[in-house]
Amino acid sequence: MEIAPRITVGEKVAFGKPVIKGTRVPVELVISQLAGGMTYEEVMRQYDLAKEDILAALDYAAKTLAQEEVKVLS
Repeated sequence: MEIAPRITVGEKVAFGKPVIKGTRVPVELVISQLAGGMTYEEVMRQYDLAKEDILAALDYAAKTLAQEEVKVLS
């Protein structure tokens, strides 16, 4: 099921986590590789993705975080 442009989920793929459409590459993996210092080009080459896939992963992550609410306990 497509939950965002180029992002899908399925109970039998990646334990139901969001993946890049048509692959088994989890969005969280793409984000973590970029955060770890890989370039777009390295991620694209390593996981056979298009630049649009990476941008879709970043967009999905940003929108998901925008909905998150953090409560500070003191």
